[in-house]
Amino acid sequence: MRESNWQKSSYSGASDNCVELRAANEMVELRESDQGHLTLRTTPTTFAALLHALKAGEFDHHA
Repeated sequence: MRESNWQKSSYSGASDNCVELRAANEMVELRESDQGHLTLRTTPTTFAALLHALKAGEFDHHA
């Protein structure tokens, strides 16, 4: 997996304050657009599990 460009979340709309992600060195990287120097790196498998849990509402009660 080669490094790709940062992609903005479709839920962010026109806002400059959003979550961005990219594939880099066989990892998935996430960052806040306004905090671009802070990056979270994880494996594609772990990221897929996070997305699945979010879509299933597993974190909804942690508001």
